[in-house]
Amino acid sequence: MSRRRPSSRSSTPARGRGKQATSRPAGQLRIIGGAHRRRRLPVLDSPGLRPTPDRVRETLFNWLGMATPGARVLDLFAGTGALGLEALSRGAAEATLVERDARVARALSDNLATLGIASAEVSVADALGYLEAGLAEERSPFSLVFLDPPFRQGLAAPCCRALEAGWLAADAWIYVETESELTPAVPSGWRLHREVRAGDSTGRLYHRPDTAGASPDDDAC
Repeated sequence: MSRRRPSSRSSTPARGRGKQATSRPAGQLRIIGGAHRRRRLPVLDSPGLRPTPDRVRETLFNWLGMATPGARVLDLFAGTGALGLEALSRGAAEATLVERDARVARALSDNLATLGIASAEVSVADALGYLEAGLAEERSPFSLVFLDPPFRQGLAAPCCRALEAGWLAADAWIYVETESELTPAVPSGWRLHREVRAGDSTGRLYHRPDTAGASPDDDAC
């Protein structure tokens, strides 16, 4: 399920963290919906770096429904950028992709340029450090967040807490992916909307209950 496979997350920093990516493409990422549907983009040969599987992305964006068009997206631990790029293809207004590994981040920028997307930026930064840097007040809040930290490093809960320090719109949707044996501690105001398991990963989509707008169709799957 994860954009980096769990085997690499369990023992080493994942999603570009602490790993030196080479310049050799190892595979491809396929955009599965929206304006860039069926476009294929290179994925660097970095240990464990893999796109979120098509089936999981399709399920997630079906759940999100009309929450994606016009969204302001924050993709933390971006890796291949599979979720952020998919959101942009499906009509998200803008996106910030945060990736620690400079070479992986450069590949993300190259893929954005290939798609001709100018409404996104790539930040080379540690995701938790990025959230804790106190910069939220300088930006408009995000309405859609993807949080896919390395497994078994205790990052999900502090990242979720840090998001509440001004990063989220009142009606934000937050997708959190963790190892399946972990139920992440999330802020009390978040409501679990749906969850999906694939392999030893579980993805959970949360929504703040004080939304002012319409929710995606609860019957989407």
